[in-house]
Order: sequence, then structure tokens, then C-alpha cells
Amino acid sequence: MPFIPHTDDELRDMLATIGVASIDELFDEIPDALRIDGLQNVPAGLDEAGITRLMTARAARDDGAVSFLGAGAYEHYIPAAVWDIATRGEFYSAYTPYQAEASQGTLQVIYEFQTMMTGLTGLQVSNASLYDGATAFAEACLMAVRANRKSRSRRILVSRGLHPAYRAVGKAILEGQGIELTELPLRDGRVDVAALPADEKPDYAALVLQQPNFLGSIEDADALTDWAAARDMLVIGVCNPLSLALLKPPGEWGEAGADIACGEGQPLGIPVSSGGPYFGYLVCRDKLVRQMPGRIVGRTVDLNGEPGFTLTLQAREQHIRRSKATSNICTNQGLMVTAATIYMTLLGAEGLRRNAGQCHANTRELAARLAALDGVSLAFDQFFHEAVLILDRPVAPVLATLAEHDIVGGLDLSKDYPELGHALLVCATEMRTAAEIDAYVATLAQALQDSQAA
Repeated sequence: MPFIPHTDDELRDMLATIGVASIDELFDEIPDALRIDGLQNVPAGLDEAGITRLMTARAARDDGAVSFLGAGAYEHYIPAAVWDIATRGEFYSAYTPYQAEASQGTLQVIYEFQTMMTGLTGLQVSNASLYDGATAFAEACLMAVRANRKSRSRRILVSRGLHPAYRAVGKAILEGQGIELTELPLRDGRVDVAALPADEKPDYAALVLQQPNFLGSIEDADALTDWAAARDMLVIGVCNPLSLALLKPPGEWGEAGADIACGEGQPLGIPVSSGGPYFGYLVCRDKLVRQMPGRIVGRTVDLNGEPGFTLTLQAREQHIRRSKATSNICTNQGLMVTAATIYMTLLGAEGLRRNAGQCHANTRELAARLAALDGVSLAFDQFFHEAVLILDRPVAPVLATLAEHDIVGGLDLSKDYPELGHALLVCATEMRTAAEIDAYVATLAQALQDSQAA
């Protein structure tokens, strides 16, 4: 049963005291157009035992499958110590650290996380995290529009190579505030330079690049950053944090670097568990810090000169001013940040580099071997740890056949990138063994032989 502590008698007394006839009357300012009669496809509530049975059954469906999916959900090796420590009571139950004197451990973890993220991205200031990479992207766009003093534009250039879910979430959040996302087309898997606005001073507040992009391709971030900076645009870099162990960080793109970096922190020690959990990171140049949403933890000293940690530059207005606030995100993903901080601490810079290098090597091997099969070709030759393959037939039936052999064969791109044709996005992290890659190649070869080409 739901945890609602008020009895029917208490609700009647409350309504009588404030002088309204019903609970619905309390919300009569909500327009009818925004109201719904019910939630479709949402089943009836379950008791605790029923929920336990349901979630146990669903978790069991994840067992045994070998994943070559990628596309924002990456299966990496997570040292046992990460979650052994993160699930200790003092970390597992820690929430928003309002009282600094009682939350020094939580605050220090966040401070260490912020320090690591600035090191990875080459920028100066990190917040304490956001809900996920998609909402971090939307917040970065809002931040750029507020912060760009050289432009009054509420338009942002966005590469079509940005994750489709990020673009959808960004549109949903930004449209209501009058901000338009203008899509830049791709050519050979990267931003089509010929499609950049020809105006000397095009009216855009920012340019958004994903590096590596959703298709795995490596963008010419230096040239695009310099192009945007010369036209008074801020630059937002959306980056897989693990890739930054090898690739140039956004703070060093071009002559001046990107202004904001954001993305998904899941590759940093967070398991792929039926669609979550995730957490977003957001980092920026110090000159933009007062436009940054969410929490920031600072290091200081107390009256006795001892080091300590506290929340700093967290505008209280975020809780009370609604649409006029810097942000309506007023919390952080504390448990995920704790795990990510432990993960990065255990691996260190060299461990992250080796991990990223093995991901790249595994994907290179997988893509080359699959592209050698009849009916398969490699779409683009520059990539990090995701690659696009072109099949001579529809992808969905092929993936279904692979699934029958407990292989999650990748992502069918036909919905989000129909211009690519029968395109399949594959990924091989450091978790994929030589035997698993052999099995994928053999199973796909058999599936292609048994099915009919388009």
C-alpha cells in the first residue's frame, strides 16, 4: 500500500479548515488541456512481495546475454571494491548535504569527484552531478543562452551526431523556454562542414558537439571550436568521460577550448542494470560558474584552521523561483557519484587510459572481422569504441536471430538515422573476450547465410 499518512478524516478536516470542497479544487489553476484522465499502460500497484518477485524475474532476464550494444549503455569491468564501499550505510543512505558540519564525508566525496571531472575535461569548475547525460545537455544549453553576453540569440546549433535521446530530451525541456535547437547534418559520419551557416556572424548562442559522436566517429573538434568562437558562439562538448583518458579534453579544443562540457557518467563504475541508474556531469570555465545549475562543493578551513568542505555557490533560488530560477534541478546523484569517485580513484589515470585503449582495440577487431563477412561493410573508419556497419538487409531480424543465441548484437539505426540504410551500431568494451567476439562473428555469419538479403 502507498505510504500516505493522512486518514480520510484528517483530509476532510484539512479541507474544511482552508475552506475548499475537494483536493481537486486545490489544483484548479491547472488548465484542462494539461490534465489527463489516467496513465495508460501502467498496471495496478503491487505489494512489497509482488514487487520483489517482479524485479527478481526481470533481473534474471539480463543474465547470460553478451552485450555489444553501446549507444550510451556501456558494460565495463567494475572492481568489487567500488560497490562494496559505495553500499556501506554511511554512503548508501547519504542524501543532499544541507548541514555541512554533519556531512563532511559526503561533501569530501563530491569535492573529489568535481576535482577528477575537471581533470578529465580540462575545464575549471564541476558541479556535483545531475540526473543523467540528457538533462545535463539541456542544462548546458540553458546555461549557454544565459551566459553568452555577445549574443541575444535563443538558437543553438546541434550536431546530428548528438545522441538522439539527448536531442529529444533537449527539445522537450528547451522548447518551453523558447530555445530552438538547429540540427547540423552529417557527412561521412561527422559534422558536414559545408553545411555550417555561411553568415559572417550567424545568430546562434552556442554550438554543440558530441565527441566521439553517437555513431562513434571522431569529430574535428579543434576546427569546429575555432569556427564557433570566431562567431561569438559558446561551445558545448558532450563527451564520454572514459574517452577523455585518450582523446583531447574539451577544455583544450582549438585555440581557446570549449566553454562547457557535459555527458553521461555511467561508464565510470555504474553497472548496466535494465536501463539505469545514470548520472550526468556538467563542467565549465570558471567565468561561467555563476550560471551553473546544481550544487558545487568547496574546500575551506574552519575557525581552527582545519580543512573542511561545504556547499558553495548553490543558489537557493533554484528551490523557489520555478521558471525564473537558474535551474529546477536541485539535487545530485550522490550514490552514483560516490561509486564513480571510488572507480576513478582505484583505476587512476593510467588505468583509465588502458581501459579506454582496450575498448578501442576490441571494437577495431570486432568491426574489421564483421566487415569481412559477405553482406557487411564498415561505414566509417575513424571511431573510438563504437562503429557503424552497413548490412545488405534489414537489421531488426538479424538482431532477433542474434538474441536467440544470447547475443545483444548492437543498435538498429534505421529509426534515428534512416539515411544510412540498413545500419547497425556495435560496441565492444574491455569486457568482451576473444571467444565472445569469435562467437558474435560466427553467429552473425550464420544468420546472414540463413536469411534473405534485401
